[in-house]
Amino acid sequence: MSLPVINVEQMREWERATWASGQTEDEVIRRVGACVGRRALELTRPGERVVILAGKGHNGEDARCAREHLAARSVDVLEVGDPAADISKLEALLSTPVALVIDGLFGIGLNRPLSPEWVAFIERLNDQRARVLAVDVPSGLDADSGQSQGAAVRAAVTLTVGAPKVGLLQSHACPFVGRLEVASDVGLVPCPATSDVKWIVPEDFKGFPPLREVATHKGSYGHLAILAGSLGFHGAAVMSAKGAQRAQPGLITLYTLESVYYVVAPQLQSVMVSPWRPSAKLTALYDAVLIGPGLAATDVPDQLKMFTRHLWRDSETPMVVDASALDWVPLETPRRNAVRVITPHPGEAARMVRGTSEQVQTNRVAALRNISQRFGNSWVVLKGHQTLVGRSTGDVLVNSSGNPHLAQGGSGDVLSGFITGLLAQPALQEDPLRALAYAVWQHGAAADRLQSMRAGWVIEDLIVELGRFKPGEQPFELSDSAR
Repeated sequence: MSLPVINVEQMREWERATWASGQTEDEVIRRVGACVGRRALELTRPGERVVILAGKGHNGEDARCAREHLAARSVDVLEVGDPAADISKLEALLSTPVALVIDGLFGIGLNRPLSPEWVAFIERLNDQRARVLAVDVPSGLDADSGQSQGAAVRAAVTLTVGAPKVGLLQSHACPFVGRLEVASDVGLVPCPATSDVKWIVPEDFKGFPPLREVATHKGSYGHLAILAGSLGFHGAAVMSAKGAQRAQPGLITLYTLESVYYVVAPQLQSVMVSPWRPSAKLTALYDAVLIGPGLAATDVPDQLKMFTRHLWRDSETPMVVDASALDWVPLETPRRNAVRVITPHPGEAARMVRGTSEQVQTNRVAALRNISQRFGNSWVVLKGHQTLVGRSTGDVLVNSSGNPHLAQGGSGDVLSGFITGLLAQPALQEDPLRALAYAVWQHGAAADRLQSMRAGWVIEDLIVELGRFKPGEQPFELSDSAR
């Protein structure tokens, strides 16, 4: 169900296969226009103004077709053929309040630098700081490389057609793309292209997690151990435990340093809390282990670091390593290919590959595969904008949910807890990639829902929302606070 991330030529081949099937370009354009119109309605209110900028090509036709779907909106269409002559018309249209601009100037066919007149037109649009919905690709952006062709529209949302284009996922394209969404149901035949980089869609999780049988008990859903929390960082232990609870494993035991035990324990009720001691035995008692959140203090004992290394190498129990504990992971393959998951953000990933954050961000897929290979073919959740999930070989999945308001302390702790809470359940251990993708998508969907409701939400709110969305629901609608 997930969508392949494709290049422009693959998109062209997909279109040719569609026309050969008997489907018409006009029908696909009509359906794309309907998708654009629906998204524009979600981004605006009745009575607000929408300006459509339509170029000469199919991209312009897509944008024009959106007009008939913009009920109860005041709509102006600017046909842009001569940017030098039309720039004054643009200025006039944007001189009064506009809720949304639909960008249909250029599509994925643009592969050469823009003329100075076009550069000036696009820069003038950007200067107005209007909220923009880009059709297929922000005008001026190369859909293969993600590079600007002299200038590119800065969109709040890009609604790309069929499947994501590889250039739209590049880190340098993010300021232009904004939030990337896909209009996949537009009448195209099944995509003939393949890719090992795939875009997660909610339908990937139909029937997941599976329904629980009636005659089961807490022992059926696993016992999770968490090692987290140190002096000054005790909140991470609490948040990771609460994130794990949202996955509903049967039991959770949190081990924390004795220096914070009396602060952590009163904040948790159904989670069992114990002070960690070097004599602790975890390998035979638990169905999954999480190590790392909040273990950043200087009083973290060396025995705990050695314990982490031995557990990684020798235990057959699924294990997730996060935060400070990532520095303790050995360059060794675990016994019998046991499930191992590491969850770095770009800075942590850079340390793991002995590079820089910029190098990681330049090619995130390559960085993920490099980290996985170095650390025993482990599963990697490379966090950040469009979080990646995968390992050294096979598919890498790109998360489609989430927003910049996840950039708060504690967000990653909640995610690592939720991930491990899923992996503790025997029924979910058979397909780690799906469980990881589900965790990442739900984490982002919860943030999208919160942002649609109000500004100023905090990580404690995220815990409450986590895990409540089902395939087919739309968690995201841009609210006033997000505009």
